[in-house]
Amino acid sequence: MKHNNLNNSFPTLDRRTFMKLSGGCAALSSTSLLSTLLNLKLTNAAVADGDTSGYKALVCVFLLGGIDSYNILTPYQGTEYTDYVAARTNLALTQAQMLPVVTDGRTLGMHARMPEIHDLYNQGKAAFVANVGSLVEPTTKQNYNQARKPLGLYSHSDLVEHWQTSVPQSRSQLSGWGGRMADMLTSTANQNRTVSMNIALGSLNLFETGVNVTPYVIQNNGATTLSGFPNTSTNRDGIFTRFTNDALSQSYGDLLEKSYANIRKNSIQAAIDFNAATSAINLAPLVFPNTSLSNQLLMVAKTIGARATLGQSRQIFFVSVGGWDHHANLLGLQNNLLPQVSQALKVFYDATVQLGVADSVTAFTCSDFARTLSSNGDGSDHAWGGNHIVVGGAVRGGKVYGQYPTSLAPNNSLDMGRGRLIPTTSVDHYNGELARWFGIPNDSSLVDILPNIRNFYSSSSTAGPLGFLV
Repeated sequence: MKHNNLNNSFPTLDRRTFMKLSGGCAALSSTSLLSTLLNLKLTNAAVADGDTSGYKALVCVFLLGGIDSYNILTPYQGTEYTDYVAARTNLALTQAQMLPVVTDGRTLGMHARMPEIHDLYNQGKAAFVANVGSLVEPTTKQNYNQARKPLGLYSHSDLVEHWQTSVPQSRSQLSGWGGRMADMLTSTANQNRTVSMNIALGSLNLFETGVNVTPYVIQNNGATTLSGFPNTSTNRDGIFTRFTNDALSQSYGDLLEKSYANIRKNSIQAAIDFNAATSAINLAPLVFPNTSLSNQLLMVAKTIGARATLGQSRQIFFVSVGGWDHHANLLGLQNNLLPQVSQALKVFYDATVQLGVADSVTAFTCSDFARTLSSNGDGSDHAWGGNHIVVGGAVRGGKVYGQYPTSLAPNNSLDMGRGRLIPTTSVDHYNGELARWFGIPNDSSLVDILPNIRNFYSSSSTAGPLGFLV
């Protein structure tokens, strides 16, 4: 099944369920609730001295489970291909299962089940970032024992957290780099204080969580509203008054309780207004495939289309899709999943073209880690550095950034065993490029967002850390 647009059946809650999920008044003493309450009042706390003119959006596509990315971007010919086959054995793709991609005169291969990304690459609208992974500081085989390394290396939970926080030396980080960036930019970039700059599809995430900014969580068909509120038979102001007296604010003697009730009311109205704005966006004749990732990106595209109505000139989105922990049946599962990623990113890019914002929207993939080059029999296991995709009109595409290994032969100069490659590009390089493009200056503001950035990127540099964005 394929579809062009969202239906108008937005997720709703009845009043009793809403009160239960929101915790009722009993939750008012909790620290987390107080933090949520103050979120709408304190977003003016910090302002970066960066460029927040015009519109820009970042779209993080998190591939949960640790994607085997050396079968996405592969050696293609000669000794490089021979070494690849020696390392991967029964997991290696044949040349017939690849599409050639040229970068700086070198030919690599791309999984043939991703022809849409291949086309974008050749059009200069997509690029790869090679052998990127979480690092605290530059690390090699020679200094491995002395270098500070990410905590819980090869652990799903740790590496997902490290990618989202850019603080791999800690397990106690309470904010993500996208959240810290929104803390800095919200007050200067966005007029709307009720709908967050950071929008998540499906659930909260650490990446978008700041000190003062939390993600605005929506579903594939919009924001969750309260059923029957407001209704068409009663004046909206009257409904607000009746509902406020009945369920939201009653006769509160405590100023905090009253403020919380008012914020609940405003949040309900914000959801109604959000759904009205996004449902007005028509993306026909584009066809989004009916897959999890595509459905999420369709909602992202509609939200971008509604940016003016929502009063937002900066937006950060988080979408995710699981199923990438391929300890078995690697080749078969990738044959099924990679086309979904390729098709979803392509139609999303086409939507940004149709909306007239292709140069202002950058989508980028992330994952826990890469996977071992060696086979465990039918799949691969947890590893470290891997390859990622960036898509958008501002991408200097048709190129692989970072350092794609010159050899994937067993026991190569990056191999820590079984083809677990030490990253030659840090997550901070990657995130720093995105943050600089988004409007963060290369000064203390960037360090506040990416605490380890000076281990990889000089404060005197005027270019981005990797150069893949205009």
